[in-house]
Amino acid sequence: MSPKAPLFAALLAAAAFAGDARADQRHPVVVELFTSQGCSSCPPADELLGEMAKRADVIALSFNVDIWDYLGWQDSLARPGHAKRQAAYASRMPNRQVYTPQAIVDGALDVVGSRRGDLEAAIAERRDAAHPSPRISLALDGDVLVAEIGAAPVPVNEEATIWLVRKAAAETIAIDAGENSGRTITYTNVVRDMDAVGMWSGEPVALRLPAVDAEAGDATGYVLLVQEGGTGEIWAAAALDGSAAN
Repeated sequence: MSPKAPLFAALLAAAAFAGDARADQRHPVVVELFTSQGCSSCPPADELLGEMAKRADVIALSFNVDIWDYLGWQDSLARPGHAKRQAAYASRMPNRQVYTPQAIVDGALDVVGSRRGDLEAAIAERRDAAHPSPRISLALDGDVLVAEIGAAPVPVNEEATIWLVRKAAAETIAIDAGENSGRTITYTNVVRDMDAVGMWSGEPVALRLPAVDAEAGDATGYVLLVQEGGTGEIWAAAALDGSAAN
């Protein structure tokens, strides 16, 4: 998950894409679930995330972590960068805790991922927050991902990181050891790869990015996030399903 902005610096350009500055512009609420195959309390959260992923007003992502690998089962979907991102979030949240299942909502709120009422309340709070978003779009042009971010509807006082997430729609895993031994669990929108691909400070930005990445493997979809400070409040988000032609 190390930033790759320098790799794409030459591709950053001010775009004619000025964006829609209407005050009612809102982005889908982003729910990041930090989960583990070795966590006995995680399967209900994994199932709930699958439900949330069907909502038009939500972008749901699974970040598997290896926190419970020592209990006898190695999480096959975990990536080192996922644990680093979770720890960075914890340092900014009021309780400063890392746990599973932990849901981070729009980079701003922290709830137990299996508690439906708390999660729905957090999504509603973020959906109704008075923070207009820049217009954002994603499209595939062969094996190139075209991303456009419009102008800020309101003044921006801090730069935001532009994240590109490559994800697999679902992974069903049969677990043979550890706390979930004997269970088969489906994980939704599994994050394969996440890279910082640029910065946004309120001016329109256009990016042309490789849609295929060796680390991402069989990714079948993409998410673009514009996030304050890298792990702060998410200012804009868009998702695109469909893998690039190889």
